[in-house]
Amino acid sequence: MENVKHSETELKELKEEMSHMWRLVLSQLQKCKEAYLNNDIEIAREVISREKRVNTFELKIDSDCENYIALFAPVAVDLRLVLSLMKISSALERIADFAEGIAMHVTKEEYHSINTKLKEDLKIESMFDTVISMLSDSFAALESENTKLSGKILQKDDEVDKLFVEGKKFLAKYVKEESSDSDCALDTMLILRKLERIGDHCSNTIEEIVFYIDAKILKHSKNRE
Repeated sequence: MENVKHSETELKELKEEMSHMWRLVLSQLQKCKEAYLNNDIEIAREVISREKRVNTFELKIDSDCENYIALFAPVAVDLRLVLSLMKISSALERIADFAEGIAMHVTKEEYHSINTKLKEDLKIESMFDTVISMLSDSFAALESENTKLSGKILQKDDEVDKLFVEGKKFLAKYVKEESSDSDCALDTMLILRKLERIGDHCSNTIEEIVFYIDAKILKHSKNRE
């Protein structure tokens, strides 16, 4: 009985660690959006400086999950939870990496040549808002252990992919018409790509949550709803 109580305590602590990491990564993404849209170098530097905290969380969660498996040999839902937390922590770390990458663009002197109209034409704010909502809704699904919104979250990734494809086409045309501004266009393309990848990793997180809670594997599934 004592071992069972200890196991439950360890699981609770693992969940709390994940909650702290998730809130940090969500904050990083929100601040990254603010820095990018407002050309705010100070906020961008804050995002960059906090990236090490995200890495520390990932290492701690991975280590604690491995120790939990070694000590308690979990099965069924407990095993699914621990395996999912390890994969989710990795996905969150990658999201934070991309947020840091976008923030680093803001700190470059040449970045500030990117005009506001180009950002609006590419619907970059909409891409930010969509991935932030995906990450926030996925966190709510884990906290409530309710996956009813998983289909809608995954559909939002399709919206991000569509904006990315449209953005690529727009920038290709932009480079032809504004050849002197090609460096700016290429830099902006990297931003779009990072946001598209963030969307992919947000999808990975909700897929892992569905695996943990519903014992369903959505990865590579044609019908993920």
